Amino acid sequence: MDALVQTAKILSDINRVKIIALMQREKELCVCEICDTLQLSQPLVSRHLKQMREADIVQTQQSGKWIIYSLRENETINCFLATIKEELIQLPQIISCVTR
Repeated sequence: MDALVQTAKILSDINRVKIIALMQREKELCVCEICDTLQLSQPLVSRHLKQMREADIVQTQQSGKWIIYSLRENETINCFLATIKEELIQLPQIISCVTR
C-alpha cells in the first residue's frame, strides 16, 4: 500500500508525469536532455529524478561522466502510461545532449 501511495505522489506533479512519459518514449535520457526538452531548470529536474529514484520508478546507469535515467518495470506506471498514450504525442521532440 505504501508503494502505491508513493507512486500516486510522484504522478501528482505534471513535470514528473512529463519526465516519465519522455523516458517511456525515449527509453534513456540524461538530465540535460530533460531540462532542454521541457525547459526546466537542472535543480528542479534533479529533484524530481531523486524523488522518482526513491520511489523505485527510475533507474540509473553511468555512461562516462553522464548519469543516464530510464524507467524501471512498474505495473502501476505501465498502466498509467497506457492510459495517457494519446497525450504522449503532444510532448516536444527530445533535444539531444550534444556533449554526451
